[in-house]
Amino acid sequence: MPKFVKILIWIAVSLLGAAAVAIAAFQSGEKVNALWLVVAGACAFAVSYRFYSSWLMAKVLVLDDRRAPPAVTKADGKDYVPTNKWVVFGHHFAAIAGPGPLVGPVLAAQFGYLPGTLWILIGATLGGGVHDAVVLFSSMRREGKSLGQMLKDEVNPVVGIVALFSLLAIMTIILAVLGLVVVKALSHSPWGLFTIAMTIPLAMIMGLAIRGGISVKSVTIAGVIGLLVCVWAGGLIKPGSALYGALTWSSTDLAWAIMIYGFFASVLPVWLLLAPRDYLSTFMKLGTVAILGVFVIIIAPKLQMPAVTQFVDGSGWVVPGPVFPFVCITIACGAISGFHSVISSGTTPKLLEREKHIRLVGYGSMVTEMLVALMAIIAACSLQPGEYFAINTPVALSDAPISAPENQAALQGAVDRVNSVKNPDGTAAFPITMERMNTMASDMEEPTLIGKTGGAPTFAVGMAVMFDSVFKKFGLGHGLLGLWYHFAIMFEALFILTTLDAGTRVGRFIMQDLLGSFYKPLGNTKSWGANVLTSGLLVAAWGYFLYQGAIDPNGIAKSLWPLFGIANQLLAVIAFSLGTTVIIKMGRAKYAWCTMVPLAFLVCVTFTAGYMKIFSTKAAGFLPEADKQKAILENAANLTAAQIKAAETALFNARMDVGITAMFMVLVAVIVIGCAREWIKVINGTKKAVLHEGPYVALDGEKA
Repeated sequence: MPKFVKILIWIAVSLLGAAAVAIAAFQSGEKVNALWLVVAGACAFAVSYRFYSSWLMAKVLVLDDRRAPPAVTKADGKDYVPTNKWVVFGHHFAAIAGPGPLVGPVLAAQFGYLPGTLWILIGATLGGGVHDAVVLFSSMRREGKSLGQMLKDEVNPVVGIVALFSLLAIMTIILAVLGLVVVKALSHSPWGLFTIAMTIPLAMIMGLAIRGGISVKSVTIAGVIGLLVCVWAGGLIKPGSALYGALTWSSTDLAWAIMIYGFFASVLPVWLLLAPRDYLSTFMKLGTVAILGVFVIIIAPKLQMPAVTQFVDGSGWVVPGPVFPFVCITIACGAISGFHSVISSGTTPKLLEREKHIRLVGYGSMVTEMLVALMAIIAACSLQPGEYFAINTPVALSDAPISAPENQAALQGAVDRVNSVKNPDGTAAFPITMERMNTMASDMEEPTLIGKTGGAPTFAVGMAVMFDSVFKKFGLGHGLLGLWYHFAIMFEALFILTTLDAGTRVGRFIMQDLLGSFYKPLGNTKSWGANVLTSGLLVAAWGYFLYQGAIDPNGIAKSLWPLFGIANQLLAVIAFSLGTTVIIKMGRAKYAWCTMVPLAFLVCVTFTAGYMKIFSTKAAGFLPEADKQKAILENAANLTAAQIKAAETALFNARMDVGITAMFMVLVAVIVIGCAREWIKVINGTKKAVLHEGPYVALDGEKA
């Protein structure tokens, strides 16, 4: 094809993408078709991958495809294994695409579909892809070292130790949020709980079968069929039966169960539970996401949510706080996510067989996740706004049946809260009725959908409606909303738990590295006692925050999800600081802007969000919450014992949240300042730039 034709094609693609964004942003008078978001995402994907990632690899990182990566030089058949690039792509994508690209965009839909869409498109292409690729490159050049180890080598030991401690603390919050998303999705949901519970023995049977010599292909087919049977069988559990009552668990019961699961997943042999669950999860994740994308194109739903809602001022309750900086905090995975740096400096650099594959796996996986995040926005915003807000309005339910008067009153209160939001003319901005929500719950075969906060149930409802619409369109079956809803819940919870158990195992390694520097036996990963002790300590840490979120109906909105977002983006700040250090020490300082610009932006975002979460009433700040609870306790004479206990717990949690947020900000500031000092010294010539890369080894048949 002639060069000028190629140029014209890429100009057309770029203009089409720009037009799609403009239509989504400025069209008025009628609902925007969701296909415009799909077009914008596809064009952004194509242009950024074709041009920006190519420039990044060639000019900034200067990949050397003749250089043997650690998967080759340190091949051991266990951790370092040269692997096909598409297999690594699947592993890496499955590892990074946890709940974030689904849950975050759903929660951020509170602000309207436009703010989240713009952040996803810009953040992923100019920030997230760079973040993942640069960390992956840096780790590959350093024999697969972790983020903390690289900072220790490239900056100084103090920064490295601070980074290691920061990483462990941040992982604690991340794992707690992962667990809480599952808790909120499965609470009072017998069908969903049965399905997820049955996947545990299913995964273990798969692990034992593969270990026993049965072919992977046979086990895979049986496992996928088993998953679908679990979903179908859950629908056979009918209200009023003994099994229905036994599987109707409260949030606190589920929190304890998830802690127990996380502990055993961390200490059991990886082949018994972790590996087969990862394997099942990858199939379900990639397959379901692909099908969902096709279905969105087929039905082309209209976006019912406004482009921008009145909640951009911070008056919303799904995500307390104004659109900036909280849209960038709420949507992490799908735009920029610091958690990706753990994977990019963990298993992935030990698997890639050529440096040139960094572009596909590092940058390509991130912009693929961008498309997943856009689908999540479409799923949430294609619902009627009143339905969306009713699902995401916190409700404190008792252990009595949903039909109990006190629970019905609480549900009605949530509906009234949604209807209290008014347009300038005094009409309800997002009208909704109990009858409509009861009908929706009946269709989804759930006791109720009101108060199903956390993002996952909303995505499941949107996904179920799309699946049902497609089958109805082609006359292949209609009225199976309950099946599709619980399939979506299983799909989400399955890979969230996969991220939870894998994250707990990785967190245990980090804890052993840290504790091993003070007492060497604790750093021995082959020691059963050390593994059990450190797993218990880590699960106790994230389990505490999980339990606090479970007993507080507002927990995930007011506390844990914002803490998760701040912690996750602070981890990205650490990763960008390392990337900038490496680029400058490589003698490529003139290109350091590609990491410094997103670094500077994230510093503004995270520190602003941290400040607001501590002090601001508009962001449900922790100090204002502490003052509120203190005022309540001052009138303790008029309170019941339960009310006093609740206020004391809320006060303690608010004070702890202040300490955690402040600690994160101080630790990351120390790391950024330490790295900045290194940059200044190297650029000024007062310190020689010494890269701590592994020895150069040419690939077989290649010349150095």
